[in-house]
Amino acid sequence: MVTAGRSIPTPSTLRRVAHWCLDLVVTLLRYVVQRIPTYRRDRQQDPGEPPDFERDLPGDPATLQRPDAGIGPLYHRSYWVFVTDETLSGEELISLILEGPNQVTPTEMASFETFSGEPAHDLQVGDELIVRLPGPWDGPVRVIERTPTSFRFATLQGHMEAGEIEFRTTTDARGFLEFRIESWARSGDPLFDLLYGRFVIGREVQMHMWAQFCRRVAAVSGGVRMSNTASTTRRFEPDQ
Repeated sequence: MVTAGRSIPTPSTLRRVAHWCLDLVVTLLRYVVQRIPTYRRDRQQDPGEPPDFERDLPGDPATLQRPDAGIGPLYHRSYWVFVTDETLSGEELISLILEGPNQVTPTEMASFETFSGEPAHDLQVGDELIVRLPGPWDGPVRVIERTPTSFRFATLQGHMEAGEIEFRTTTDARGFLEFRIESWARSGDPLFDLLYGRFVIGREVQMHMWAQFCRRVAAVSGGVRMSNTASTTRRFEPDQ
């Protein structure tokens, strides 16, 4: 039905908006009431090197949303946690996450789905999926790399960010297993740039989500978490 040149929202659209609003309220309440303690180390000296954003990637290059398509500063973010006495090796932990990422995702804040609406599972290089988020955004991504101890997503057109994110496990000199999430990305549109760059809420909710993800990974490892999740955020202006 069309009235005065404007389409009437379908029930599915209305349900989607209601779902957005409910999830956003739940997310904000959990952020306030159940905030995850996170050790912030924003003064880390060595930010590391970004990936080569111009390299060839699996899949259709026309649908990628690389950082040069974004706006504002480039953000380098890391979140990590250490565990010991784990029952799953780093390789087994990555395999478990790839088999079903919603197992360790705070699904009131984000959920991984295929484009057909099914829960994401058994992720392989080239697979495309949508990270469902509260609010007006979804996060379409493509799996661009998978190794025994890591996997990486690149953002697709329509994502609120433009860049890449990697999930990996390593073992440090003490024998502790480290799980780390590391991203290099710019904002995908002016609204997200405003919420993330100008206001606290965007980056705080994002950090809360990935801190929960890290803690859940630590829990399913079967080990003892050695610390709260730690994080760093480094900001690089376009001319740097």
